Amino acid sequence: MTTLKNRPNTALIVIDVQNSVVKEAHARDAVVANIDRLVEKARNEHIPVVWVQHSDEDLTKGSDTWRIVPELTPDDAEPLVEKNYGDSFEDTNLESVLSDLAVGRLVVVGAQTDQCIRSTLHGAFARGYDALLVSDAHTTEDATEWGAPPPDQVIAHTNLYWTYQSAPGRTAGTVETKDVDFSAVS
Repeated sequence: MTTLKNRPNTALIVIDVQNSVVKEAHARDAVVANIDRLVEKARNEHIPVVWVQHSDEDLTKGSDTWRIVPELTPDDAEPLVEKNYGDSFEDTNLESVLSDLAVGRLVVVGAQTDQCIRSTLHGAFARGYDALLVSDAHTTEDATEWGAPPPDQVIAHTNLYWTYQSAPGRTAGTVETKDVDFSAVS
């Protein structure tokens, strides 16, 4: 259980599912469809959905490439956290958003697996959150020309090592979209 006091709630964290971020991502359409299913499920179960949106010199705030993909539509009442670093907690208001919602457990989806997903998972875990990664609802692009493994292997490796993360007082793990049970993790 989370090490954060008085944080019994769970939130779905949707990270960087933006036009240019997932444009050439591995299994893009299947991953976006899984995220869409999870967003709908969370909303139906009154689980907070928190959207995270990245910007930097290559991803200009307000541009079409910066926008969240058209298949996903954040509700106006759902928090949107703007970030400039891989870890969604770094120099953002994510911690205060989650605190206000009494959230101590995160269900994480989005992109890029080997950058913002990993950074945010580790950032959450180090800050005392329980962090569950949805194994078929995160993706990355092909970076093999820079020496990285193929994207399917990056995703598989991330799923493997996150399944076995442990720390005192916190839980981690992975689950497939079809098996996400927000009531079991809240």
